[in-house]
Amino acid sequence: MNKQTMMKAMVLHRITDLSQNRSPLSLEELPIPVPAADEVLIKVRACGVCHTELDEIEGRTPPQHFPLIPGHQVVGIVIETGEAVRSIQTGSRVGVAWIGSACGHCLHCLAGNNNLCPDFVATGRDVNGGYAQYLTAREDYVHLLPERFSDSQAAPLLCAGAIGYRSLKLTGLKNGERLGLTGFGSSAHLVLKMVRHRYPDSEVFVFARKESEQQFALELGASWAGNIGEDAPHKLHAIIDTTPAWKPVVEALTNLEPGGKLVINAIRKQEADKKELLRLNYENHLWMEKEIKSVANVATDDVREFLSLAAEIPILPEVVEYPLQEANRALLEIKEQRIRGAKVLILPD
Repeated sequence: MNKQTMMKAMVLHRITDLSQNRSPLSLEELPIPVPAADEVLIKVRACGVCHTELDEIEGRTPPQHFPLIPGHQVVGIVIETGEAVRSIQTGSRVGVAWIGSACGHCLHCLAGNNNLCPDFVATGRDVNGGYAQYLTAREDYVHLLPERFSDSQAAPLLCAGAIGYRSLKLTGLKNGERLGLTGFGSSAHLVLKMVRHRYPDSEVFVFARKESEQQFALELGASWAGNIGEDAPHKLHAIIDTTPAWKPVVEALTNLEPGGKLVINAIRKQEADKKELLRLNYENHLWMEKEIKSVANVATDDVREFLSLAAEIPILPEVVEYPLQEANRALLEIKEQRIRGAKVLILPD
């Protein structure tokens, strides 16, 4: 039983624009949550910082209530279990991902796609998340973590890795086919590592605005890296877009092979410039049976399957660590596209 009664947390109180408010989260002391019968109490050791937090803070995927503690790439130790919990023991090192819960009985849940459940609950948006010293989570949505990874390495696997894994599955890529990655942040760099392991004969082509991101992609084994809007040296069988903007979607379609697929990995897109949408041309962008598919959230099975795969390869994310109180700085760096790998908050003991 935890003897402390209060914890430190970074708290969001309202929707705001990070361009105008560079410190949207405030460091506060709050009561440590009490787990319900089917929940566990986790002492948080690390929490990844994701672009989705920007979407929450700036209102593109707004929280259901305020105040709110963000964070959905949570790593910690179980210190207390509810009376109905059977599969998780105290002392276990676990992770909590974006999917905080689902109904469990709708057609989507029964088919293994609980990411599409109409009652989907998101960690760090619909319920409090991991930018805090303690967190409660539903037993069925808590994941045991492989020992292979440190806390900071495990955190981005829970979202950037899992959503990248789902995106790659949705492309239907086959070994030897060419894959494009538009944007090269936390998720895309893990997809590149996956492709090099699972599809050794496939080339990866990266589109990124910054030369530093292009160079990082080449260091990790990309066959080519150029700017968004450039033509790749070859047409691509599939492209995964991880950007928050609309322009890269239009640009990606011109780089697809006939029958190629564009998978858009983004919770929300920023408001489109009408000129960008007017550029969408049927003959150049959609003709020849090209497909566009979105990625919605992440399913429980995606997280568990990817954690197993990541340990097997192994996939070791590139991470930059920050103390909890510097969460605003980490978010601002994502906003300003100062990204190399994944950003992770490290919590004090």
